[in-house]
Amino acid sequence: MRGITFSTYDVAVVGGGIVGLATVRELILRHPSLSFILLEKEKELAVHQSGHNSGVIHSGIYYTPGSLKARLCVRGATLAYEYCEKKGLPYKKCGKLIVAVEQEEIPRLQALYERGMKNNVRDLSIVDAKGIREREPYCRGIMALDSPYTGIVDWRMVALRYGQDFKEAGGTVVTESEVNDISMVTESPAGSTEGMKYPIVIRDKKGNEVRCRYVLTCGGLYSDRLSQISGCSREPRIVPFRGDYLVLKPEKHYLVKGNIYPVPDPRFPFLGVHFTPRMDGGVWLGPNAVLAFKREGYKVYDFNARDFADALSFRGLQKLVMRNITYGIGEMYRGVFIGAQVKILQKYIPELSRSDVLRGPAGVRAQALDRDGNLVDDFVFDGGVGDVGSRVLHVRNAPSPAATSSLAIAEMIADEVESRFAL
Repeated sequence: MRGITFSTYDVAVVGGGIVGLATVRELILRHPSLSFILLEKEKELAVHQSGHNSGVIHSGIYYTPGSLKARLCVRGATLAYEYCEKKGLPYKKCGKLIVAVEQEEIPRLQALYERGMKNNVRDLSIVDAKGIREREPYCRGIMALDSPYTGIVDWRMVALRYGQDFKEAGGTVVTESEVNDISMVTESPAGSTEGMKYPIVIRDKKGNEVRCRYVLTCGGLYSDRLSQISGCSREPRIVPFRGDYLVLKPEKHYLVKGNIYPVPDPRFPFLGVHFTPRMDGGVWLGPNAVLAFKREGYKVYDFNARDFADALSFRGLQKLVMRNITYGIGEMYRGVFIGAQVKILQKYIPELSRSDVLRGPAGVRAQALDRDGNLVDDFVFDGGVGDVGSRVLHVRNAPSPAATSSLAIAEMIADEVESRFAL
């Protein structure tokens, strides 16, 4: 469905990625008597982070016990499997090994096991070198964490099904609607009380207007700018990081059965490269993590002057870069020279060679950063003050594993919407 010149709704949701879709679905199922509209700037739904990711259903091992992230991931994984079963969506519970290849990694691996147990991750165990070979015949390591509850799915397919549920429940979806203004209605049409009942007006770049009582934004890579146009805070700021994957040639797919991950190094901000089987039978290797010069820049040479200037002028990014300069240069080097990336992957599968891999797809991660250069690691909600701010809720940060957690996040956001707006 395309542009609407003027329409009224109880609640408008801006952003048609997996978090926005899961949330608007949850809201309409809870409040079938209210009217809902979802606005998405692209021609199709779920094309950015929701359609450019590793496709893993995470089990909740990595996250601080008791944190929102841990609770949402563990509950979200259970809900995701139940949803896929109910809707007949294909998935594979192929498991994951987090593999230690050096003695110094073993204490960190054991700490991860304890963390996973505190988070109530299902069926977690530690296996030795023999146990690794039983699960992954071509993988070498001295010890590993085995998570059979980890799986894979096509998250874009899941997100689109959320959207289908929403429309079947009576919701309205408008694509090609890039929001550039959220403000108060200044006056009602003559003889109408619409302005009083629907006091917020959302305008898109085509000049279409939607009037509503309340607004929820789930803008992903643009969450900070959506907050800013409604008069709320610009921080935490979104800095885009591109992750480039390699793909295993089809004749080498036999090397990998399930997910194989490294033991995370706490000195570095990202998880490190891993082996990820895909629902289509392929295997992705990676990703690296480099600054993207465009918020939706999936190619190495994609560039947007505003996005680039925004990122480089932000003090938080400057501090992050200075603290991780060696790591950053290494990531860029491995992005250019495939052999350097393969060398790291060979620690886990020695049989892998440079000729076994090809350049693959890329994703861009919306990384929220504070002004001190810290990665904002948990969920951030933000409303504002004044007439507009009190009627708007921004989902500022929904970090990985947001896809796994999407149905649990939707419950939490819906609770927040209900309490803030007294639906």
